[in-house]
Amino acid sequence: MGIARYDSVMTVPAPAPRRSPEEQACLDAALSDLFQRRIAFNQTLGLEIVSARAPAPGIRFAMRPELIGHYLYERLHGGVISATLDAMGSFALMVAIGEQHADENTAQVMHRFAKMGTIDLRVDYLRPGVGTAFVASAEVTRLGGRIGSTQMRLTNDQGSLIATAAAAYVIR
Repeated sequence: MGIARYDSVMTVPAPAPRRSPEEQACLDAALSDLFQRRIAFNQTLGLEIVSARAPAPGIRFAMRPELIGHYLYERLHGGVISATLDAMGSFALMVAIGEQHADENTAQVMHRFAKMGTIDLRVDYLRPGVGTAFVASAEVTRLGGRIGSTQMRLTNDQGSLIATAAAAYVIR
């Protein structure tokens, strides 16, 4: 009894075309506008985008009297830390979704953020929030069809790790 051999040609679909550099610039501007201007609470915190590129998006903010939680030691309020890390996690997911759907135009990608929301957030406060400026970074640990997960970090201007967080977001 012989062994039948079947030769077949495997075809792999061509990857979808990536958005043009002009369209990417348009998406970057739209993300910046959404994050820094249209989300009013981010303005209240003074959050500014440092990087909107995967895999290392980042934001920063300066210490201001309105953000102090402990008046004697001029420490950052814990709610500011939590809100910043939450915002950083969602921003990291926005950047990742933009990369995942690199064949879509700006309007299509921005539409994907309409139902995005935090469903779980855990913050570990490691050191007092002392400094003149703070930087947040995040890593997307899972980007599924409906849920995205992130891990975030907040450091001060001396590079000391102030807090870490993990969060889950509904993304669709």
